[in-house]
Amino acid sequence: MAVVLVTGGARGIGLGIVHAFAAAGHKVMIGDLGSAHTAGDWNYNLSDTDQIEKAIASEAEVGEVAGCELNVTDADSCAAAVAATIDKFGGLDILINNAGVVETGPIVDFSEDNWDRIFAVNTKGIFLMTKAALAALKGSEAGAVVNTASIAGKEGNANMSAYCGSKFAAVGITQSLAKELAPYQITVNALCPGIVGTAMWLDHLMPSNLTNDQDKEAGFEAVMAQRIPLGRPQTAEDMGAAALYLATARNVTGVALSVAGGLTP
Repeated sequence: MAVVLVTGGARGIGLGIVHAFAAAGHKVMIGDLGSAHTAGDWNYNLSDTDQIEKAIASEAEVGEVAGCELNVTDADSCAAAVAATIDKFGGLDILINNAGVVETGPIVDFSEDNWDRIFAVNTKGIFLMTKAALAALKGSEAGAVVNTASIAGKEGNANMSAYCGSKFAAVGITQSLAKELAPYQITVNALCPGIVGTAMWLDHLMPSNLTNDQDKEAGFEAVMAQRIPLGRPQTAEDMGAAALYLATARNVTGVALSVAGGLTP
């Protein structure tokens, strides 16, 4: 079984990916912000230390899981996460670059700081993490990288130029690295989620006046039933299954796989 490092793995899509790999018998390191996170420092909640600990506890019932603090915008932190994974599990076979943030708004009002942060996490984070992990991946017989992009990386949307731009970049980086790392038998693919009911959507992209989480989720699902061709939103479990496939299909590389219920190609 492989050793897997999942960035942004303590909640949402990342946790769904962690669960899929752990359930399949792989050893998984959850990398997330932890103490580097400050409440209210973004437009929706990011993972703190408690969230990492809860994720480890829940997934420990499924498989062999550990956790470490990780800021994907910092090269030293990326190197430390890779080292922690190798120290804990004896190697690293699969890197899942899942950490990401979103901010929306018209370009005329968009702040330079928010623009830079989105690209730092969503794009530079892929660069720093892959660079940090590359030596270990080259030494693996099952080396693979999966980058969480988005359907927003295939079709631009108004008031989302920073986010869409960062995700288009993630797809381009994926395609380039797939060719660059092919001689080492390292596959590189992108996962393009559709609309998943995580904090990113429920608290920012589709805010409502509802305060009850159950009511908020029900309202979200009702809207998505009309918007998505298959009539339902995607789930973190859907993304976990797709990431597991992309990371273990040894003759699939350079793919940007949409898991979006038919919402886009």
